[in-house]
Amino acid sequence: MTTQNPAESPEAPSSPLPTGPQVAVLVYPGVNELELGLVLSLLTPLGRPGSVGTTDAAALSVARTRGSVMCAGGLVCTPQLIFAAAPPALAGVLIPGGLGAQKAGRDPATREFLAQARAKGLPLGVCGSGVLLAGEAGLLEGRNVGCPAALADTVWGYLPADLQTDRVVHDTPADRPALYTGPGGLGGSPVILALISRLWGTEQAGQAAVRVGLNPPPKGP
Repeated sequence: MTTQNPAESPEAPSSPLPTGPQVAVLVYPGVNELELGLVLSLLTPLGRPGSVGTTDAAALSVARTRGSVMCAGGLVCTPQLIFAAAPPALAGVLIPGGLGAQKAGRDPATREFLAQARAKGLPLGVCGSGVLLAGEAGLLEGRNVGCPAALADTVWGYLPADLQTDRVVHDTPADRPALYTGPGGLGGSPVILALISRLWGTEQAGQAAVRVGLNPPPKGP
């Protein structure tokens, strides 16, 4: 007697699709564990229940390879997806800071992934020294940018239109992808929350902030 595999049956239900936006979170050697953890802590609960660790999750860690990555403080982590396997319908990209940010921004595969994201008009959030990665990838020229004061001289070399130190800057022109930049560490939370507000709404951003003990972002007009 032959038993049909339920997965092969035409009546078998297909895997549920993501029920909301998905954001790619860049992982690279030397990424800052605190900022990476903060990004994932704020984004992960926004996804469908049970989706954590799957390709349906709200936050997907992506990198040039799936090899283990040594973070800035010694933690070893494994990215979930390579760039080529990221869902085609991503809603945004987040870049945490880290000691390896500038070098990662010179990697051809990373630059290509970010160039494709820009061509699709995806909003980009950049925390702390992640601005060096974005600058090396050519994403800061002509933009209004915020960054840690210690990096200002380097960031000016990427030819931004304006630079504000130790402040969160929302650059949201109608003709270019939204760009959110600012401080690193816990000070980078407003950058992440700004992207969440754009994709999920202010109410969800406020709930995400409260879940991790942060003040909710101010409501827009």
